[in-house]
Amino acid sequence: MDLTCEPLSGQGIASTGDMPAYQIRTPTTTLPQGVVMAASPGALHSPQQLAEEATRKRELRLMKNREAAKECRRRKKEYVQCLESRVAALEVQNKKLIEELEILKVISSSKAD
Repeated sequence: MDLTCEPLSGQGIASTGDMPAYQIRTPTTTLPQGVVMAASPGALHSPQQLAEEATRKRELRLMKNREAAKECRRRKKEYVQCLESRVAALEVQNKKLIEELEILKVISSSKAD
């Protein structure tokens, strides 16, 4: 009886139950600190447009984060349910093995007499 819990998304979870690790990357800019890149003339916007763009980007980021968190909770719930069913199956198997051991002990003691 093979009882394993594997994530459907293809991302491996270590046997210890650890979540996948994340790598922190440093920015790859070559500009000295405090130097600002000049924008092209067509890219200049009013402060209101910049604020609206920042708000739009923030809302998009929050929406993506909510979806990612929802998916993470779904995967975790699925994984926990799989582990719970595995525990139940192993408990049944353990009970059967204990019963079998008791029967073998009785048979062994009756042969010894």
